[in-house]
Amino acid sequence: MNNTTTSLFQPVALGDLALPNRILMAPLTRCRAEAGHVPGALMAEYYAQRASAGLIVAEATMAMEGNSAFYSEPGVYSEAQIAGWRAVTDAVHDKGGRIVLQIWHGGRACHPYFNGGRTPVAPSPLAITNDEIHTPEGKKPHVEPRELRDDEIPALVEGFRRAAENARTAGFDGVEIHGANGYLLDSFLRDGANRRTGAYGGSFEGRARLLLEVISAASSVWGGRRVGVRISPLNSYNSMIDSDPVGLSIWLAEKLDTLDLAYLHVMRADFFNQQHGDVLTPIRRHFHGPIVANMGYSPVEAAEAVSSGQVDAVAFGTAFLANPDLPARIHTGAPLNTPDSATFYSPGPKGYTDYPTL
Repeated sequence: MNNTTTSLFQPVALGDLALPNRILMAPLTRCRAEAGHVPGALMAEYYAQRASAGLIVAEATMAMEGNSAFYSEPGVYSEAQIAGWRAVTDAVHDKGGRIVLQIWHGGRACHPYFNGGRTPVAPSPLAITNDEIHTPEGKKPHVEPRELRDDEIPALVEGFRRAAENARTAGFDGVEIHGANGYLLDSFLRDGANRRTGAYGGSFEGRARLLLEVISAASSVWGGRRVGVRISPLNSYNSMIDSDPVGLSIWLAEKLDTLDLAYLHVMRADFFNQQHGDVLTPIRRHFHGPIVANMGYSPVEAAEAVSSGQVDAVAFGTAFLANPDLPARIHTGAPLNTPDSATFYSPGPKGYTDYPTL
C-alpha cells in the first residue's frame, strides 16, 4: 500500500451512506444518453466499471423535461429514464458499489435548440457570455433567459421533489442537489446572476431560498441524511461571479449545518482561474457535517486533506473518468491513465468504457 494515501482507505459515513473508502467519483457530464435522454446499457457498463469508488455521484440529470443544456444528457422524469437508471444502479450494486443521482436544472445554460424553441429561465434576464453551447450544428451563443416569476417557482420545487422520488424508484442510494457551476440553483445563489428584488433575491437568505426549498423537497422523500448538496462559490464557469463568495459560503455553511445532510460537496476553486480565495476553511469552521471537496486534488493532497480533518472525502473527476479502477491504482501507487479530452462528450464507447484497468 502507498503509505502516503492511507487515510483515503478508511471507511466513512456520509449521513446514512456507509462508504468503504473516501475516494469518490465526481459527477461528470458525458453526453452518452440514448434518444429521449434515456440511460442505456453503455452507461450501465461505464458506472459499473467504477463501482470501487467509495461513492459514485452520477452525472447532472434533468429533474424535469425541457431544460436540456447538453443535448444528450440523461433525465429522470420519464418511465423509460427511470428504467434505464434502474439498470445502472443494479449494475453498480452488483459490483458492490454505492451510487447517488445528481438532480439538476440547467437554467440559463439551456438552449432553445435543445428544447423545442423554448427560452431558458433564470433568476434575471442575463445571458452567459464567456462560452458558447455545443450543438450537432456546431457552437451557438447562449441566449438571454427569461426571468422566472415567483409564482412559477413552486412548480420547479415540485419537479425536484418528483425527481428525488424517481431516483428512489430507480434504485439510487440517495441524491445530490446540483447547486453549482452557474446552473439554475447556483444562478439564484450568486449576485452576479441574480439581480432580483423580492423573496428570491437581494440578501443571502433571499438568494438561497430556492436551494433551501429544493433541499427540503428532496429531504421529504429521502430524509436529509441521504441528500447531498454541491456548491461552487468561486467557479466562474457559465459567467458566474459573486461579490462576496466567502461571506456567502459562511452563510450557507451555517444554514446547511442545521439540516443534518448526508454531505456538503464543495468545489474549492475556479475552472478558469479568474476568482481566488479559500472557501473550504470557513466552510469547515461553520459546517460540522461531512464535507466532500473537489477540483484538482492529487491522491497525496487528498489524503493530507482527509488526515488533517479539513475534509472527510475527496471527489475525483477526470482521474476517475480515465481510471475505472482509481482506488486500486492509488492503493498501489500505480501510474494513472491520461484522460482524452477529445472524447469527453462524444458518443459511443471510445474514451468512455475502453480505458484500461491494471
